[in-house]
Amino acid sequence: MIDILTPKQCRFFSALSKKLERRGFEVFKTARRFREVVELLGILGEEAYIVGRYGGATLEGKLDASLERMLELKKVFHRLKPDLVVSFSSPEASRIAFGLGTPHIAVNDSPHSEAVARLTIPLSRILFTPWIIPKAAWTRYGIAPSRIIKYRALDPAAWLKEFKPDPRVLTELGLDTGRPIAVFRLEESHASYILGMGGLVEEVAKKALERFDLQLVIMPRYDEQVNRVEKVFGDKALVLRKTVDAASLLYFASILVGGGGTMNIEAALLGVPVVSCYPGQTTYVERYLVEKGFIRRASNPDEALAHMEKLLEPGEKARFENAAKKTLRAMVNPAEFIAEKLGTIFS
Repeated sequence: MIDILTPKQCRFFSALSKKLERRGFEVFKTARRFREVVELLGILGEEAYIVGRYGGATLEGKLDASLERMLELKKVFHRLKPDLVVSFSSPEASRIAFGLGTPHIAVNDSPHSEAVARLTIPLSRILFTPWIIPKAAWTRYGIAPSRIIKYRALDPAAWLKEFKPDPRVLTELGLDTGRPIAVFRLEESHASYILGMGGLVEEVAKKALERFDLQLVIMPRYDEQVNRVEKVFGDKALVLRKTVDAASLLYFASILVGGGGTMNIEAALLGVPVVSCYPGQTTYVERYLVEKGFIRRASNPDEALAHMEKLLEPGEKARFENAAKKTLRAMVNPAEFIAEKLGTIFS
């Protein structure tokens, strides 16, 4: 059983489930009710049994939703009787699996998400994580070093290794390849590790409209973000109300200004210049991409605009694409790696 909580996990576990099925596993997917998750599963043609909901921005809301979801998920466990549970540190899946004596396998590249790690890592039989994250970042949560398995890749390599961009996304959104496309991905302001922080991406987008000749595409994460930015930008920017094939959109973009998270990494590995406005401390993955030159960090609008001006110069996108291809080629496919290990360990 694979439990899916976020858009990133839709893509990662879609790739992993296919690799597992080729190795003889029968895979059953669960997911929670969350706008981007449900819509992206549809785009990917994936089926998942919806169990519970996203808890929103408050601690109490998160707790209520998690408790309700655990009870619902326990019923699914009893019907399904899985031999193995895999999640990207799902608090509900790991707790139910542990409570019912089923091995839980965690995949995680975010030790900075402390609340989730404390709830899930000690309950996991095995943790799969990128090679750039030191084991000490995980052992502090109560897992033995021998139970940590590293793969030499960043997570988006799981779907980007075999990715083919779909140009229809541009037609659907009414975008013109003749003018630069700038994608702005708002911060994950409801996440426990940056709760209440953020707002910089929106400020940069306002100023970018005044300074550059761009087609602005704003990708909110939550409904309240959609409603707010629509009022702020009106018809001056394309605000995405529905989930789209973000990987294809990024492929054709000239730049991404992101609030952190998977889309920053995904864009970097696609060869799209990235300005990161992540409001928290630099993560292990982001530090690696900054050192490689794929991401520029910005802590204020002026700094972000200065990066944009440089990165939008002719020839910059091609330079980034060439470097990204070499970097991605050197990585393993995490989905293939994990499927192979699980096949060996649990055969």
